[in-house]
Amino acid sequence: MVEKQCDARPVKAYIMSDLLKKFNLEATNDVMKLAIAVIGFYVGMFYMEYVDTEYSLWLTWFLTPVIVTFLLPAVIIILIYLSSIIFYLYRLYRLRVVTEVQNDWKHAARLAVCALWDAHGWLWHGYEIRGVENIPAGPFLVIYYHGALPIDMYYFTARMLLFQRRNLHTVADRFLFKIPGWSQLLEGLCVIPGTVATCAGVLRSGNPLAISPGGVYEAQFGDHCYRLHWKNRTGFAKVALEANVPIIPMFTQNVREAFRTVGWLRGICLRIYAATRIPLAPVYGGFPVKLITHLGKPIHPDPSLTPEQLQQKVATAIEDLVEEYQRLPGSILHALIERVYEMPKKRPKKPYTNGTCKKDTAKKQDVSDKYDSDRCANDKVKVS
Repeated sequence: MVEKQCDARPVKAYIMSDLLKKFNLEATNDVMKLAIAVIGFYVGMFYMEYVDTEYSLWLTWFLTPVIVTFLLPAVIIILIYLSSIIFYLYRLYRLRVVTEVQNDWKHAARLAVCALWDAHGWLWHGYEIRGVENIPAGPFLVIYYHGALPIDMYYFTARMLLFQRRNLHTVADRFLFKIPGWSQLLEGLCVIPGTVATCAGVLRSGNPLAISPGGVYEAQFGDHCYRLHWKNRTGFAKVALEANVPIIPMFTQNVREAFRTVGWLRGICLRIYAATRIPLAPVYGGFPVKLITHLGKPIHPDPSLTPEQLQQKVATAIEDLVEEYQRLPGSILHALIERVYEMPKKRPKKPYTNGTCKKDTAKKQDVSDKYDSDRCANDKVKVS
């Protein structure tokens, strides 16, 4: 390193002399240029003198994949805040702008935000929806698998409003409403921290509603084996029975390949979540994989069914969608290839169950056992 620095000194002198030749000292406007050049030269000398340039370049090259991998999820956060800014701008300028478009400024802002997300989904993931014919004309309840980030629900909501003119309401965890700057956006997009009564009221009003029974837990501690983590949650079944609306099972292919959670921190994050209910599992990804949302056949609630039986029926429908369309375990490479070539599953069907929804075969576990239940090799899944 010392020899390289000594050899670099004649080069530094040559650079200095070359910079001086480029300036006309008699011209007044060149004085500032000369000062800037001298300052820049000595900053460069300091860097060459005390920093190993080759090591810096190698370190940058080595860390680039890691930096890019963990910075891509920040794009989603930026888009969320950008969406919130759009709502604030429409609220501030609605008297001048929105009045010329339509009277409902929230609906105008909602359309603008949906256009932003639909464009992102089309460009970055080639987003598609298959099974739109299964959506009924009246109110309905969408039950979906929750990825590490519910990016598919953003795209689905946007496309439903833009092309189907259906304003889909969504149930979200209460901690989202405590994030600074998000309350206006969540209110404008009809996101609610719903109870059974409020959800049934939304459906009775003629609005469609989307619920993920797995919620934040499934987002943090699910993996690329796409098992459901619903525990004993039957609230959505009670909502469907009370409102008497059809249930549309929904699954998005490769949603776990777009964003994933860090697996080696799962045990620690699981213990923190069990104690505080705060989701802290780090998310990485943002890969431009192919995303296809599949909508299953409507499931009409039967009054003779109990909420537990209806829950199991819906879980089986979603598992069938996973088995039919998703490669298990999921592969980021295959999901990227599907952007240009769709590879149908060649593996024959076999029984695939999520024991999280079957009470007769489910076994109770402590916090440490929950982590083991996420392994892909288990055919019988315990209650997580």
